[in-house]
Amino acid sequence: MSQGTVLVVDDELEIGALVQDILEDEGYQVLLATDAAQARVRCIEQKPDLVLLDIWMPDEDGISLLKDWFHSNEEFCPVIIMSGHGTIETAVEATRLGAYEFLEKPLSMSKLLLTVEHAIDSRSLSKNSDKGHQQTETIIEPGGKSLVMERLREQARKLARHETRILLTGEQGAGKETLARYIHGHSVRRSGPFVSVVLGAIAADQTVIEFFGWEDGDDIHQGLVEKADGGVLFLDGVDNMEEETQLRLFSALQSQSIMRVGGCKAVAVDVRVISSTRHNLEQQVQAGQFLANFYYLLNEVSISMPSLRDHNEDVSELLAYYVDYFVSREKMPIRRFSVASQNFLRHYPWHGNVRELKNLVQRLLILGAGDQIELDEVKAALNEETADRPYHVSTDLYQLSLKEAREQFEKDYLQYHLKRAEGSVARLSEAVGMERTHLYRKLHSLNIEFKKSSG
Repeated sequence: MSQGTVLVVDDELEIGALVQDILEDEGYQVLLATDAAQARVRCIEQKPDLVLLDIWMPDEDGISLLKDWFHSNEEFCPVIIMSGHGTIETAVEATRLGAYEFLEKPLSMSKLLLTVEHAIDSRSLSKNSDKGHQQTETIIEPGGKSLVMERLREQARKLARHETRILLTGEQGAGKETLARYIHGHSVRRSGPFVSVVLGAIAADQTVIEFFGWEDGDDIHQGLVEKADGGVLFLDGVDNMEEETQLRLFSALQSQSIMRVGGCKAVAVDVRVISSTRHNLEQQVQAGQFLANFYYLLNEVSISMPSLRDHNEDVSELLAYYVDYFVSREKMPIRRFSVASQNFLRHYPWHGNVRELKNLVQRLLILGAGDQIELDEVKAALNEETADRPYHVSTDLYQLSLKEAREQFEKDYLQYHLKRAEGSVARLSEAVGMERTHLYRKLHSLNIEFKKSSG
């Protein structure tokens, strides 16, 4: 049985034949077209589930064809753009117009097959969805072509094939949630939900209700565990979890069932847990600060997320990636980092890791001018960020209780990032890695004012 029909549009006959052979070996039905005119006919007559579209063709370029397809038909199938001569600007333009993905030639066949599979899956989901046309998100890889990151992705893909619980360790901002989503995206659960929980953002007296939900007669509120049924529950900063929640979650994972607050009947759940921490949980277990049984349950396999300093050869690629990210997502102007600025940033310490790099790119795109980001502008931005930080550790901090010191730091930390986000809670949520519902609650609890209109 065919897994779907794929139209390959490429004027290079050898490439078309190669892609056809590979896809047919995987069970797809493949149609070929060598120019835009043939492609239009194939789409009308045979209605493919996916189009692989080259940009440069003799009669009409792929971008023009893409515009016509999505302008005239809102329910057109996913389109994956291919190009051996493509620029980053072209990739951004293709994505803006509605392309599912952009693949560079020479094609990586493993990436091609994975992208085709996910695109076909998104087509099937949209046909079966009551909400109409809806595509799944493209998998975002932990960035970098260094040996360190290649090995990390290879390890992640191997673990994705199994149901093993994984503990991710590493510095703050290193990209642990990105890695967790990457694992989920390559697993058999990829069509299921990915529920991310920032433990430090949930008030202690609300933790049990947030995780397990509640019910009052016919009035039922699902908790985070139940919402993750069939998918992944990502516990970000698991060391911040209250002991009572650790006990209840340990019991739920063991029995594969939960009891809602106020309920009298167990609810079956099928959840894979991936958790993260920037602390040494084993030491916390030995100090009696974390439950040993829960630690061993979560830590069936552990992966250490490298700091950006451990793969600084990837900095230039990451800078380009986040420029494209903000250009395509937030329609910011395209600016490129000069060679001198890239070289400087490769040797920058990056204490905030990839998150700090992402924030720097966003700042430079918002506040800068001109097509190129020069070294002086980068240095000025970095010095300004350091000078603008409202929070500095002093000896007074150590006179406070742990709870008071934590609240003081959290307030200063969020106020600093909220100022950089120009009062936007949406951008603040992205910058600090906290789900927006929990972030609103945290801002209210710390009496931090913000724009009510932020989406």
